[in-house]
Amino acid sequence: MSAQSMLAERIAVAKQLLGRTENLSCSQKGGIEGRTKLCSKLRAELKFLQKVETGKVAVKESHLQSTNLTHLKAIVETAESLEDIVSVLHVFTYIDSFGEKQTLVVDVVANGGHTWVKAIGRKAEALHNIWQGRGQYGDKSIIEQAEDYIQASRQQPVQYNNPHIIFAFYNGISSPMAERLKQMDISVRGDIVAVNSIMSDVIELQSNDSSSEEDEENDENSTVPVTKVDRDTIVASLAFPIDFKVDVCNRVNLDITTLITYVSALSHGGCHYVFKEKVLTEQASQERHERVFPKLEDFMKGKELFACQSALKDFQTILNTLGGPGEKARGADLLQRIHMVPDEPSERALKLVASSKVNSRSVTIFGTGDSLKAITMTANSGFVRAAANQGVKFSVFIHHPRALTESKECKATPI
Repeated sequence: MSAQSMLAERIAVAKQLLGRTENLSCSQKGGIEGRTKLCSKLRAELKFLQKVETGKVAVKESHLQSTNLTHLKAIVETAESLEDIVSVLHVFTYIDSFGEKQTLVVDVVANGGHTWVKAIGRKAEALHNIWQGRGQYGDKSIIEQAEDYIQASRQQPVQYNNPHIIFAFYNGISSPMAERLKQMDISVRGDIVAVNSIMSDVIELQSNDSSSEEDEENDENSTVPVTKVDRDTIVASLAFPIDFKVDVCNRVNLDITTLITYVSALSHGGCHYVFKEKVLTEQASQERHERVFPKLEDFMKGKELFACQSALKDFQTILNTLGGPGEKARGADLLQRIHMVPDEPSERALKLVASSKVNSRSVTIFGTGDSLKAITMTANSGFVRAAANQGVKFSVFIHHPRALTESKECKATPI
């Protein structure tokens, strides 16, 4: 293929990928975090290629073959192959084995956050050579990158479970590398190709396996023949979608805001009013457009319900003071379903620094849920964000708030 033909093909691919990225976002409610970043990278690549086309930039043919487009295409194809995409090109912060703060860009976060995918567009030959120490200076092997993913994922649990890691290879991976990744509990997708020995000399592998002291000792002494990828011999071809069991958290911790929302008259048909209080009128309008109660019921279905002593005490005080007859009756029924537990906030919750959004009551409630390894249902998104800004991320289910309004209906205007 001539350089001009290759350039025209690359430009066409870039334009197509931009459209596919837009459609990907539209296909999912709420959009996908990082879509704008991915589109920006594609536009930058397209702009560069168009400058080459007009003669404003002179590049060698080899540069056209190694553009970022290969990797960006792999990301788009991966996102199209998975369900419940949370984000693309998401940056996670973690602490490495030397205690240093590092960042890791995960190409696709899917399955509600339970799955991390690295999309690899480089050819199997290049990946294999780097792994065997025959790459350019500074090249990081896929195995070393896998170790970074594992370390970062252990510090980013989703519903108290570490994300499952998938490495998707769009231009193949050598069989010994695929086997090594599987030993590290990383799923592999793509064509797995055979290798042939090319010389009798041996080289030491440079990968550092930190899974155990025994493995480290074995790796230090291990040697493998220098081999060459045999692209014509495909050992296996593993494609998306990938099915694996996700351990769904079955425990729910109820915040005061959720307890109130659950029993509120607004959540049970009493939303056709204009109240004297502006905030109540706004909540009523929200409820008419999007009901909250069915979402709460759906999430709570089949799960164990917990609430800490402080949350239940404050809820009952509020209910007795402001609740109407129907709200109090629903509150009594709900309390029969809940296991009350002592206030036992987790150690990391207690480290939070007090602020306008972080108070002791919220620390107690969310921290107790953390100790229970439960998902805290809440409308208090301000606390969740403030805690996350301090480096403490809680497992939460966030919903819109609803106040107790039954006793105020007599002074409200029906719609």
